[in-house]
Amino acid sequence: MTENLSRRLFLRGTLVTASAVAVGGLVSLSGSALAANHTVPVINYGPIAGIAKLNANENPYGPSPDAMKAMMLATAKGAYYAAEPYQVLVDMIAEKNALSKTQVSLSSGSSGVLSYAAIAASNKGQILGPDLFWDTTAQAPQRMGREKIKRIAKTADLSIDLDALYAAIDSNVATVHVTNPNNPTGQLLDARKLREFCIKASKKTLVLVDEAYNEVTDMPETNSMVSLVREGHNVIVAKTFSKIYGLAGMRVGYMLASEENTNDINRYSLGGYAMNQAGLAAAIASYNDDAFLKMSKSKIVEGREMVVDAVKANGLIALPSSTNFVFVDLGKGNAEIFRQKMEEQNVLIRGIYRDYTSWSRVSMGMIPDVQKYVNALPRALEQTLALS
Repeated sequence: MTENLSRRLFLRGTLVTASAVAVGGLVSLSGSALAANHTVPVINYGPIAGIAKLNANENPYGPSPDAMKAMMLATAKGAYYAAEPYQVLVDMIAEKNALSKTQVSLSSGSSGVLSYAAIAASNKGQILGPDLFWDTTAQAPQRMGREKIKRIAKTADLSIDLDALYAAIDSNVATVHVTNPNNPTGQLLDARKLREFCIKASKKTLVLVDEAYNEVTDMPETNSMVSLVREGHNVIVAKTFSKIYGLAGMRVGYMLASEENTNDINRYSLGGYAMNQAGLAAAIASYNDDAFLKMSKSKIVEGREMVVDAVKANGLIALPSSTNFVFVDLGKGNAEIFRQKMEEQNVLIRGIYRDYTSWSRVSMGMIPDVQKYVNALPRALEQTLALS
């Protein structure tokens, strides 16, 4: 594995001659003087062969062919900072969303802008969120010694209670964080109710909507809150190229907000200096590639249906998902034990989230890998229940 490569082994010769590379209509590098006598390290840029990696909500159907062509061209200019492609992508996003360029901010994945937003909020008060949501970035201030996230109480069906969230807004709440669809539950809020909540809540505080999985939903435009940014409400929306576009490893995300909110949050950002040529090139090539997005979504849905059917066949239930992952209730089973038993069968999934000990999240992957999950499920479940 990659982590087992030491510098000593690297220097001693765990290198191979660069192989021929040809993408689409690009010229192969194998015959060039540069490639002939140069070597590259043998490392894994993705899952190890034979391992079903279903633990990180990655989309293995990307990058798209156009994105790969664009990345090949961009890496040839990797010696230069990515100022121009940064601005090109900003312009594209602004035009598509009918916003000004000053309302768009890019970062290394949406994790960047989400972390900047959390840090900016912590200067004014607390971050308020559901009991269970993707809180890694929202915890950025906490890791700096600032206040912990203020969470509303659990709900029986693990949904986000918008009424309770609104009622919890007080003078110390600087930002309300809503992930829609939510992670790890996969649940999608009703668009009309979320819109009403955002308008009402934004009169009291800043509302942040993380839409990392929006493009996977059945009606992305209806479910998105970007229109509220256009209308001037105190709402910011974060999006990413990591999911439906299949560019998680290329690290490109963005935020849409008012110019005032953008400037406030960008005080903690490095802007274009945090971006890379290849990632931006891939994002630019992918952004309006509707054919790829349609194909990618169809594969995600196909895998999701396979998982849901397998869950039911094994006497379990799963929450309805509008994402590229499924949250499965193991009943009396422990999710960490289940994760371990799945790993023994070369299937990687997530373990326990916070204190939700019986809930297990599985991401979609290539169909053969999803089938490995389906095949491994009965035995892993039996072993888990025997040990839980």
